[in-house]
Amino acid sequence: MKAARVVLITGTSRGIGRGLAEHFLDAGDTVCGCSRSPASLAHPCYEHFELEIADEKAVVAMVREVVRRHGRIDALLNNAGIAAMNHALLTPASVAQQIMATNFHGTFLFCREAAKAMVRAKGGRIVNFTTVATPLRLEGEALYAASKAAVESFTQVLARELGATGVTVNAVGPTPVPTDLIKNVPAAKMEALLGRQAIRRLGTVADVVNVVEFFLSPCSEFVTGQVLYLGGVNG
Repeated sequence: MKAARVVLITGTSRGIGRGLAEHFLDAGDTVCGCSRSPASLAHPCYEHFELEIADEKAVVAMVREVVRRHGRIDALLNNAGIAAMNHALLTPASVAQQIMATNFHGTFLFCREAAKAMVRAKGGRIVNFTTVATPLRLEGEALYAASKAAVESFTQVLARELGATGVTVNAVGPTPVPTDLIKNVPAAKMEALLGRQAIRRLGTVADVVNVVEFFLSPCSEFVTGQVLYLGGVNG
């Protein structure tokens, strides 16, 4: 029987994050999730923390509490993120700062704190989330794409920094998945985006879960510093 894992997932209130949480709970794992809103999941093996992921003190407190309760963190999935479709020349500085704070700074903070516990345990898996908007250089998503480019670079450098510790760091870049993140994207823009994929359909949570489970597998201990885009999009 597979041993239960302690999985920390950011952004579990809805969308891909909630789907990931449900998947790991169904697999018998313990899931520690967080979002800015109250818990939307009720399960005996689910623990929710209400916080802003760019708040350093809150992130440090959450990770320490997870380790205190469970003794370890086996996997960190940095799913939480925000997007804002707008021409770069029309993007307020406050929006740019919010996107970078959530998408990059939040990812950095959780990686830093969870990795400390993983290094002490001599093993762990970190999976960061990027987007196909970065390699496709999608117009109208300059700040979103730039924030995820920072996540990709950070993933690859962190993988090297942690390479000798037993901790792997990888990233998955989903194609559009029907969630709140893309609900306001015009149909014509969505069709144009799908037309640039080798497999021209929307992604699913199951597609993302498949890649995440690959990165988390014990057989993937030699896989680190990789960015895997879905749908046949090339970096």
